[in-house]
Amino acid sequence: MGPWLDSVTGWLTVNPQWLAAAVFIVACVECLAIAGLIVPGTVLLFAVAVLAGSGALSLGETLLLGLLGGVLGDIVSYFLGRHFHQNIRRLPGLRHHPEWIAGAEAYFQRYGIASLLVGRFIGPLRPMLPMVAGMFDMPFPRFAVVSLLAAAGWSVAYLLPGWATGAAIRLPLPEGFWPEAGIVAGSIALMVGLSATSSLRRHRKATMFITGMSLLILAGLFIGYPHLSALDQGVMTLVQEHRSPMLDEIAVVFTLIGEFRNMLMLSALLTILLLLTKQWRHAIFAGSTLLFTALGNTATKHFFARIRPEVLSDPLTSYSMPSGHASGSFALFLTLAVLAGRGQPPRMRLTWLLVGCLPALTISFSRVYLGAHWPTDVLAGAMLAACVCAASLWLTQRQISLNAMPSKIWWLVLPSLVALFGFFVLKHMPHAMLRYAY
Repeated sequence: MGPWLDSVTGWLTVNPQWLAAAVFIVACVECLAIAGLIVPGTVLLFAVAVLAGSGALSLGETLLLGLLGGVLGDIVSYFLGRHFHQNIRRLPGLRHHPEWIAGAEAYFQRYGIASLLVGRFIGPLRPMLPMVAGMFDMPFPRFAVVSLLAAAGWSVAYLLPGWATGAAIRLPLPEGFWPEAGIVAGSIALMVGLSATSSLRRHRKATMFITGMSLLILAGLFIGYPHLSALDQGVMTLVQEHRSPMLDEIAVVFTLIGEFRNMLMLSALLTILLLLTKQWRHAIFAGSTLLFTALGNTATKHFFARIRPEVLSDPLTSYSMPSGHASGSFALFLTLAVLAGRGQPPRMRLTWLLVGCLPALTISFSRVYLGAHWPTDVLAGAMLAACVCAASLWLTQRQISLNAMPSKIWWLVLPSLVALFGFFVLKHMPHAMLRYAY
């Protein structure tokens, strides 16, 4: 694998004009039935994303190519399953490895549309689920919409880290940037890894452990942020260099959606709907998570009184740490992810948490992109929400585990939240660039 990967990346370095095609093709193959299980697409995606971030492609171009490649792989796999149906099992590869399709088939039958969204982030299932959807004659318009949404989140999750790494290597960053970035990234990776392991092993005190780990990182950020200036300045330099009018408009829309008033309305709607449907314990968990995250954010922000970055032409006068957008969005989407994962296997619960983090990450990143927050502000907001969410879940189910909500409740909650979220998007999009002048 090593020499072959080195030869591919070496050739692309010499021939950067083929890099866009490489991103598209690798993303397509990674999502293509059977081929996605054989080709090490995740490693290749990271490698080509690093090359793209070194100056060959912009972030928008890289993510768009990944999105289009992933959608094409999904569509080809879907029509492959639609054409062959059960005879697909006779194809080379599947004939000798029936377990490849058996797992995806069971997953799709159990979770339906949700399997296409969540399974996108599970390596062995990603290339097989679209084909299984075609085998079971899922209507193509419905499949296309779900595939587009899943591919958008997948493109960001799988290409952004590599692209940012390539851009960071190329830029002249402040002295001390890499050690500070390594400490912060390593701490978060350790927390995520240990938390995931304890959850997969069904450890009795897994939730308490997650609470303690996130609280420890949060305390480290609160105490150590004056010593992480190289990290803050470096990430800010990296982000600001790649600004573009199109990304500006998108970032402004997301940052306006994530404003405190909007997050408060979404949180209140969720809690009220849970109360109206008599989901008492779920409502207590959701309400306490959202309320105490908001209170904790307000109290700590005034306690530390950190000044915001001076990037905006009209700098905000409120304090910076922790980010209210980050804490509010992570609290809301982590709450939804926890509720969605109740009653499901540990692996599925973790995947729901990953999916829930994507919109929160988008809102949080918009704050750094627009220069309204330092990166450590956003990390502190995310850790605050994670800590409160885990503590609230632990307290709620100290005696009895929180059970899964009935499907009819979700059919009320999700459309209501999506409708309100869509209203915010339509409301803010025409005025986005008028509100933020750069």
